[in-house]
Amino acid sequence: MSQAVRTGNAPKPVGLYPHARRVGDLLLLSGIGPRDAASNAIPGNVHDAQGRLIGYDIQLQCRSVFANVRAVLEASGAGWDDLVDVTVYLTDMARDFAAYNAVWAEYFPDIDRAPCRTTLGIVALPTPIAIELKCTAHLKTTRPPGAATE
Repeated sequence: MSQAVRTGNAPKPVGLYPHARRVGDLLLLSGIGPRDAASNAIPGNVHDAQGRLIGYDIQLQCRSVFANVRAVLEASGAGWDDLVDVTVYLTDMARDFAAYNAVWAEYFPDIDRAPCRTTLGIVALPTPIAIELKCTAHLKTTRPPGAATE
């Protein structure tokens, strides 16, 4: 049996799926991007006068992705230390990997406590974002939803 997790503190999914699904002591997060939960805006995106995307700030999008992941973890009764595996999707690996890696190091400075990570360069994501994370957490203890850990 599994339990769907949804929260108003993270952006709404772009499709018909929950933010996460808890199965036993595993928490599987759906792909999470950097959109703002309140406005649905994409932080760091720059548009021309016709509304076309002409640039973006990858560090701002990285920090926003981490905030959204944290919101889903907290809504699930989990925290950073519960993350065990993260898959990172970057739409421009050559341009953005070093900046992403630097932001990752801010959030996970201890390699022995950091989750495993795979980073993939992809052509596009469903919305005009430069990064998306797919995470798995292991819930070591039973905490009520909203009981955040650091």
